[in-house]
Amino acid sequence: MKKTLLLSLAAMTMFISCTMNNNPLLTKSTNQYGAPAFDKIKNEHYKPAFEAAIASAKAEIQAIASDTTAPTFQNTIEALEYSGADLNNVAQIFYNLNECCTNEEMQQIAEEIAPAMTEYQMSVVMNPQLFARVKAVYDQRESLDLNQEQAKLLEKSYKSFVKSGANLPEDKKAEYAKIQEELSILGLTFGKNVLAATNAYTLNIKDEADLEGLPQYVRDMAAAEAQARGVEGWVFTLNQPSYSPFIKYSAKRELREEMWKAYNSKCIGGEFDNNDVIKKVIDLSIKDANIMGYKNYAEAALEDRMAKTPETVDAFLKDLMEKSLPFAKKDVAEIQAYADENGFEGKLMPWDFSYWSEKYQTEKYSINEELLKPYFELNATRDAVFGLANTLYGLSFTKNDDIPVYHKDVEVYEVTDESGKFMALLYMDFFPRESKRGGAWMTSFKSQYTQNGVEERPFIQVVTNFTKPTGDTPALITFYEVTTLLHEFGHALHGILAEGTYASLTGTSVARDFVELPSQIMENWAYEPEYLQSFAKHYQTGEVIPQDLIDKIVASKNFLAGYSSVRQLNFGLTDMAWYELTEVTEKSVVEFEQDVLKPYEILPSVEGIVFSPSFTHIFAGGYSAGYYSYKWAEVLEADAFSLFKEKGIFNKEVAESFRKNILSRGSIEDADVLYRNFRGRDPQPEALLVKLGLVE
Repeated sequence: MKKTLLLSLAAMTMFISCTMNNNPLLTKSTNQYGAPAFDKIKNEHYKPAFEAAIASAKAEIQAIASDTTAPTFQNTIEALEYSGADLNNVAQIFYNLNECCTNEEMQQIAEEIAPAMTEYQMSVVMNPQLFARVKAVYDQRESLDLNQEQAKLLEKSYKSFVKSGANLPEDKKAEYAKIQEELSILGLTFGKNVLAATNAYTLNIKDEADLEGLPQYVRDMAAAEAQARGVEGWVFTLNQPSYSPFIKYSAKRELREEMWKAYNSKCIGGEFDNNDVIKKVIDLSIKDANIMGYKNYAEAALEDRMAKTPETVDAFLKDLMEKSLPFAKKDVAEIQAYADENGFEGKLMPWDFSYWSEKYQTEKYSINEELLKPYFELNATRDAVFGLANTLYGLSFTKNDDIPVYHKDVEVYEVTDESGKFMALLYMDFFPRESKRGGAWMTSFKSQYTQNGVEERPFIQVVTNFTKPTGDTPALITFYEVTTLLHEFGHALHGILAEGTYASLTGTSVARDFVELPSQIMENWAYEPEYLQSFAKHYQTGEVIPQDLIDKIVASKNFLAGYSSVRQLNFGLTDMAWYELTEVTEKSVVEFEQDVLKPYEILPSVEGIVFSPSFTHIFAGGYSAGYYSYKWAEVLEADAFSLFKEKGIFNKEVAESFRKNILSRGSIEDADVLYRNFRGRDPQPEALLVKLGLVE
């Protein structure tokens, strides 16, 4: 790699040209819309593509830095924004597939390329000539005739350099660069360990009596998994579609305990241990912050977010915890009492809570997931989500089987607006597999931007881990999965409806504690009778979901709201506790987390088991000192949706305002300004407490 980067300019040009001519990651795709050529991309293409693209990007940066003409917005800031296009394309494809369709070779490539990627990024922000030009433009910003978007890009570019160490003394720059490289590799290691630990465990049941309590669809899914693995009986895994219903329905307490402990002890000791990784991440994060003049990582990370300071986040989380905890304790006491009345002896443990709460919910509201799933066939639900986007924003979705995909389960849709304008490609990847990490997320293979008067529309990806079809039964999803689909689709809309000139300011390129507003607001429609009746039909009979079932969904909306709120707040508090450290704790990871959460304990803690070692959001997923943003955005979305409730849940005027002021604006303006432009005022925190029923 070093030899490649030290080539003469002529040799470099020849190298890049040869690589581009033979590499589908670097050549213009010939398929419709220039979509990624997934049918041609192979593992062997990634590393050469990265090497060539890095070399090309470095040449572009050097050309900007060494320009002998006076620095201007166009020849410096805008040129910098558009530089490295090939590298961005390669990285967006590779890193996204490494999350959802990976293999050992790709994981190895990710680790091998990490130093070169970090070195490139540092070579940009640590380039004194380049920074001098950026600073020169920034210093004359008041006299430049810039529009709002240009002014925002200038400010963001300058601050990015400063926060990345451009002002550091020379001896500190190398140290800072080394820290970034090590953090990058540690993040990859953390995520790889979690995926490997998830795949390493299976529960193979051979005695049908041990399936007691499990619905037929769960048994069918486990039987299909066993058949796929070439073993007898039924196989359960730690993937959510398998793990979650097992914990919820299995009448075999000892098996629930085994599954719960396996799931919650991932990466605590053993082959895929993440304890040392966490300590190293925290140590390096503290050093990162200290070099930049901050006392801890949280202080550095929050400066450009809505919350601004760790003190604001801590106060926010603790205030919500104070208001949620009494309701959570009441929830647990209610489930404990119900379990006692039905023959349970002793104190509920974590592996008991889902089981007994599901039974209680079924009895109290005459509703459960098994009763609801037949009404939520995946394809029909997907189409209904598309239909909601059409009603609100005039978008249409047309499946295109001619566009290449990276896995046979993936579907691609062309998205157009009311005028027929092409808005985006949408890749939908629904089902779990060993090559995909758990959870659900939205990302993009290409962002929206405009260059030389030509607009490039985005390629958006939505990834989930929903229950697969089994035998003659189509994919039926739980009501929770319905809300998950709406959530991730809300993120997708943020990308699809992006409008702007610069990719770094469009779509989901917004403050971390604002990015969840477009996603979380979409979940509200799942509880609206008018919307549910438009698509929820029994997959066998075609019967529209009965009104009494809808009433029960709405009535049970806040079932265990206090418990769920405390659980989410625990994640946020743990995240902040790690990243507010000013030195690495001498406690073990287990001791540290349990000490943080002890005041908020509502179920007995289990010795040696915590969630930090598999908490990919904050150690490998970009939410470091940012997990609070889910709760922060809940306040925003509760307040924002109240306007839809007031004007009508399908009100086009409100939807158009949300599109114009939120979804299409990216970060062209600060998040608090965008929100006020939509709502006409600041958000009212009470809206969330009222929505969740956490008020007396």
